[in-house]
Amino acid sequence: MEFFNQAITVLQTLVVAIGAGLGVWGVVNLMEGYGNDNPGANAHVR
Repeated sequence: MEFFNQAITVLQTLVVAIGAGLGVWGVVNLMEGYGNDNPGANAHVR
C-alpha cells in the first residue's frame, strides 16, 4: 500500500507543478498583450 501512497504523492506534485507552470505562462501572455512592441496588434487603428 505504501507504493500507491507514494505514487499518489508524486502525481499530486506533478499536477501542482504543471498547474503552476501554466499559470505563470498565462500571466506572461496576458501581460504581453499590454505591450507596445507589436505594431501589428494596432493595425485596426487608423
